[in-house]
Amino acid sequence: AITDYIVGYYSALRPHEYNGGLPPNESENRYWKNSNSVASFC
Repeated sequence: AITDYIVGYYSALRPHEYNGGLPPNESENRYWKNSNSVASFC
């Protein structure tokens, strides 16, 4: 139960200093949004 919380919620949603204060999910969403716009530009 605790592992599910850490992996499923806490680790995915809490802000991380490495990601500029963004949660990993938000950082990944921004990465793919930028990657898709660059890929469609070429």
